[in-house]
Formats: sequence, C-alpha cells, structure tokens
Amino acid sequence: MGRWEPDAPGRLQQAAMALYAERGFDQTTVAEIAERAGLTERTFFRYFADKREVLFGGQRQLLEQFTKGVAEAPDSAGPLDAVSTALQQAAAFFDGGRDGSRQRQAVIDANPALRERELSKRFALAAAMADGLVSRGVAETTARLTAEAGAAVFHLAFEQWLADDKYDLAHFIRAAVADLKASM
Repeated sequence: MGRWEPDAPGRLQQAAMALYAERGFDQTTVAEIAERAGLTERTFFRYFADKREVLFGGQRQLLEQFTKGVAEAPDSAGPLDAVSTALQQAAAFFDGGRDGSRQRQAVIDANPALRERELSKRFALAAAMADGLVSRGVAETTARLTAEAGAAVFHLAFEQWLADDKYDLAHFIRAAVADLKASM
C-alpha cells in the first residue's frame, strides 16, 4: 500500500491495533506501526502525538458531544436526565464499532499505564458533563456529583455493551440510569 492511499489515520489505527494484538503494546514501536500501514513515522506523528493516542483518538470530539448533549437536553430535564440524554446521544459515536472497541479495551486492560490513561479520560468525561450542567444553571456541587455518577454509568454501560452483543450501548446506559435512580 503506497503513501498516496487514502485514510492515513485509519490505516495507522488498524496497523497499531493489529500489532498491539500480535506483540503487545509495549513491544510495538511507532516505526513498526508506520511501516505496517505503508507510511512514514513522520506521517504517524502528523496524526498522533504518540502510540497511546492511537487508542484514545477522538476524545476531544466525544467530550464536546457530551458537553453539548448535556447543555442541549430539554429544559424540563433535571441534572441526571440531562446527563442521561447526553450519554445516550454519545452512544451513537460507538455504533458499529463494538469489535474494535473490544480489541482496544483488551489492549488497555493488559497495560497498567494505559489503564491509568483511561481513568484520566474518564475524569475528563465527568468534567465535560459537569461543564454542561453548570451552563444549564445547575449548582457546581450538584453538577460535579451528577457528572461523576454519569461517568460511572457510562463506564458500567460500556463494559456491559462489550460483553453482550444483544443490545446497543444506549440500552445499557438507560438501564444503568434506571438502576441508579431506583437506588436513590
């Protein structure tokens, strides 16, 4: 495959995921990823800051979607319902990507440093939803508590979605929110 082939970022992600599965994350170099994709290291660094970002790409767009989803929830929605609405809307981001998400999660689960990075991303998710709630006029403490609960809901729903091919991610989000409400 030549350098002029389309979708360099996608090719790099596919090559990285294949190598991570074959060799492990720590044993894979950027040079090997670029070579497998038929590209140069320089091209890799045009799209990704480092080899971890192959796993966490798209985070900015996802966080923007969460913030926007919370802020644009119906005026009648309370804080938890606004977060639930945003989570369900964001679930579409993952549609059709369950197998890739499973492969990504397996790489993360096998590497402590990547698990730590994932926790950092989860914190950013909660912060984005808290920002959306504050923009709706929710008190900061309530916004932060609700957003943290929302991040936990998303994490649990995502795990369930990866383990069960029967339902979409939005289904698991709705079920986790319902369980959370029932426990209050």
